[in-house]
Amino acid sequence: MNITRENVDALNAVVKVDIAKEDYSDKVEKILTDYRKTANIPGFRKGHVPMGMVKKQYGKAVLVDEVNKLLQDALNKYLTEEKLDVLGQPLPKTQDEIDWDADKFSFEFELGLAPEFEVELKSKKAITQYHIIADDKMIDEQIERIQKQYGKLVSQDTVEADSEITGTYTNEEKEIDNTVTITLDKFKGKATAKQFIGAKAGDVIVLKTKGLFEDDHDLMHALKLGHDEVHGLDIEVSFTISEINKRELADLDQDLFDKLFGKDGVTTVTELRDKIKEDAEKQFVQQADQKLLNDVTEHLVDNTKFDLPAEFLTKWMQTAGEKQIDADQAREEYEKSEKSLRYQLIEGKLIEGNNIQVTMDDIKNHAREMIKGQMAQFGQLNPSDKELDDIAARVLSNQDEARRISEQLVSQKLITLYKEKANIKVKELSYENFVKEVYGDK
Repeated sequence: MNITRENVDALNAVVKVDIAKEDYSDKVEKILTDYRKTANIPGFRKGHVPMGMVKKQYGKAVLVDEVNKLLQDALNKYLTEEKLDVLGQPLPKTQDEIDWDADKFSFEFELGLAPEFEVELKSKKAITQYHIIADDKMIDEQIERIQKQYGKLVSQDTVEADSEITGTYTNEEKEIDNTVTITLDKFKGKATAKQFIGAKAGDVIVLKTKGLFEDDHDLMHALKLGHDEVHGLDIEVSFTISEINKRELADLDQDLFDKLFGKDGVTTVTELRDKIKEDAEKQFVQQADQKLLNDVTEHLVDNTKFDLPAEFLTKWMQTAGEKQIDADQAREEYEKSEKSLRYQLIEGKLIEGNNIQVTMDDIKNHAREMIKGQMAQFGQLNPSDKELDDIAARVLSNQDEARRISEQLVSQKLITLYKEKANIKVKELSYENFVKEVYGDK
């Protein structure tokens, strides 16, 4: 066997594999001999079928199979030994119909080669790393939500601005008949809320569905309809009030603190505020880190310049999926995925250059901490090591879940790298201002 490579340019190559009879003949002969021992052909005893007949019936199929196996093994070994960093998979070049009666065969494969490039983390313009804080306003709002959640309902005769109103939405034509509990702050317009003020149990409020809520999901919940049904819905519905209550706030006392954090976990309002601030800001770190990861990724893709073997990759995409696609579809697919491919190459360069590794122990420990956090939400604060190990083993037996955790850990290590080596400026702001700055004032 002989394998040669011709570099077309820096990003494309052709590999030629020459296979001679001596490379495959012994293997083919052995397989046919084994076939002869077990072949069931009418008119011959088992194991006594003439070899000529076995070769005639099975010879070409065995030959084709063995040559293809030999070809794939040789090609994979060559790519590994030559340390060729290829994109996609080798594509067999179109050739005339193969003469399987010949003693020698030649096959050619097109290769798309990964480009050579350097990654510069230190950008001229600093990238913002947000430090999101829980300000007094947010903490006050969270405490009020807790007080409402653990408070008691007090019956009212008439609707007030902060009432909880139970009633039924109806519309005969659309067969709407859904009982819900609402608060007036959910409605989009102040005029709608005003219709309810002073109303009593038994009163009927007629509402237009168009513009009733900011979000279609609220309308879906209110009317118990699907998304397609509420999209653009412009009808009148009746809301018949059946019950009016006011949520009396729970006292900020030790009984409430113990319900929230366990016996004596928090003993004062100051400690409560500190705990809410700490827990909120832990969640904010994840959101800020994701924003940083997105921004650095965008910067690296935009500023790390290199060419790709676009023609090869477009051709490869025609056959890479479950269904074969035509050239126009492949070009469209390549254009969609080019940015992602560029980042995969950049990320691979950073992982290799900075020796970023994720071990099985890393994955197991992450799974344990994840499970521990989930169990804590359901009041199981001190699970045993055996419990955690058993659940983690079940989770990680799912290869998709294990891969997802591995990717999360790689992302975390990359974020740490960016914080250490990229040109970062830290900006401290409240969560409300973070949302306005990053997502717009919605």
